[in-house]
Amino acid sequence: MNLVTPDLGLLFWMVVIFGIVFFLLAKFGFPIITRMVDERNAKIEKSLKDADEIAARMAAWKQEQAEMMDQTRRQQAAILKEAAEAKARIMADAKAEARAQAEKLVADAKVQIAAEKESALRDVRKEVALLSVQVAEKVLRQELQDEGSQRAYIDRLVDEAAEKPIHS
Repeated sequence: MNLVTPDLGLLFWMVVIFGIVFFLLAKFGFPIITRMVDERNAKIEKSLKDADEIAARMAAWKQEQAEMMDQTRRQQAAILKEAAEAKARIMADAKAEARAQAEKLVADAKVQIAAEKESALRDVRKEVALLSVQVAEKVLRQELQDEGSQRAYIDRLVDEAAEKPIHS
């Protein structure tokens, strides 16, 4: 038997076995693989959509924060103007009282701004942390270095797909 030029019988059986293996893969293996690839694509698209939504929220929060800062500055300017007018009309005793009220209002406005800014930053950090954890999880799941880990990953995905119903 020559390995370089196989005889006709060996060639026939190799073609028959290849055909059987290809048929089994086409019937049972390829649909599962393509379904898993489609599910993965859907998850990636959802993650990108979620990231876009988070970016839009962050932009809206920045705009809202800028508007709040502008409004607070206008309020602060109005309060300081009223305090200056009251200062001119009221006697020396009223001057001290007006200054105290203006300082209190400015301090309250600054405290309120700081609290709202901290709350917004806390919300943004929370959203970014959740997104980072999701992205890290997906990256770690895809880190396959050899055939054994690939097979283990495929088996795990098939098991997960069998346990969970597919959501449309």
